[in-house]
Amino acid sequence: MKTKMAMLAAFLFTALLGVRAQQGQMSMPSVEDRVKMTMEKMAPLNLTADEQTKTEAVFTDFYNAQMKMFEDARSSGTRPDREAFQKLTSDRDDKLKAIFTDDQFKKYTSDIEPTLRRHRGDGNNGGGQSSGTN
Repeated sequence: MKTKMAMLAAFLFTALLGVRAQQGQMSMPSVEDRVKMTMEKMAPLNLTADEQTKTEAVFTDFYNAQMKMFEDARSSGTRPDREAFQKLTSDRDDKLKAIFTDDQFKKYTSDIEPTLRRHRGDGNNGGGQSSGTN
C-alpha cells in the first residue's frame, strides 16, 4: 500500500512539473505589455511626447509583426525565418533612427536595445563550462 501511494505521489509530482513547464513556455506577454515595458526602458532617452507616440507605434507594429511571424512558423511546424526577422528588426531600427536624435539613437543601440532581446533561460549561456579546468 505504501509503495502504491509513493508511486501515485511521484506520478502526480511529475505531472505537475510537466504542466508547469508547458505553461512557462506558452506565457508570452501581450503586445501592449511588451510595448509598455519597452517604453519604460526608453526613459533615459528623455523622449518628447511626440517622440514617445511615434516610438510606441513603431514597437507596436514590430511586436505585432514578430508575433505573426512566430505564429506562422508554429502553425507550419518550422522555425521563423532568420533573414525575415533580421529585416523586421532592421526596419524597426530605421524607423527609430528617423524619430530619435543621433545621441538618442546611439544610447538606444548601446544601452537599451540589448535589454530588449529575449534571453533564453537554458542555463548554458551559449557555451561550455568556463571553469578553466579540463
